[in-house]
Amino acid sequence: MDKKLLLQALTKLVSGMSLVALLLFPAAGTPGFLRGWLLMGVLFLPMTAAGFVMLFRAPELLRRRLNANEQEQTQRWVIALSGLMFAAAFLLAGLDYRFGWSSLPGWVSAAACLVFLLGYGMFAVVLRENVWLSRTVEVQKGQQVVDTGLYAVVRHPMYSATLLLFLSMPLILGSLVSFAVMLLYLPILYVRIRNEERVLEQGLSGYTDYQRRVRYRLIPFLW
Repeated sequence: MDKKLLLQALTKLVSGMSLVALLLFPAAGTPGFLRGWLLMGVLFLPMTAAGFVMLFRAPELLRRRLNANEQEQTQRWVIALSGLMFAAAFLLAGLDYRFGWSSLPGWVSAAACLVFLLGYGMFAVVLRENVWLSRTVEVQKGQQVVDTGLYAVVRHPMYSATLLLFLSMPLILGSLVSFAVMLLYLPILYVRIRNEERVLEQGLSGYTDYQRRVRYRLIPFLW
């Protein structure tokens, strides 16, 4: 086991948990924000399990997933805007709970949890199918086009999974205000995908042919 990689993964995990908690619970005015704890559970427990699986079975994939050293200027803007979006969505969800701006029934949070876990399942399948999957937009040495499994349906199944994940989070928290903010992910994701495809068209052999075979980027029959 790579102890340095383990330490890096645990540091990012603890940092992420701390940041989400600091955005949610002080804004809510109480640690008794139960839907906040529900989100923390469905978000970080599967993430921890997936991290340990990659640590022992695919450490290079884990190392790529932890690498956030983005070189593309457009993608840096995308990451910055995404970070602001998430911070605002979590903060407003806490404030929404405190002041009662919107109120969603418990079954909505329960259904959103199922959608969230479905998104995690899709993400796990994509990780298994694409050994070159990185957090940064780049063409890696020896990289090949993946056109099997979900990649035979849409060109960016990882981003399809993130749609389920990100849009279900504010519903788990019971906040329509937070959900409205999270809808900003749609134009942000559009910019990310268009830039990523330009990079792949220029640097990844066979990607243009793959685009002709698989028409849809994100959602079958829609886009």
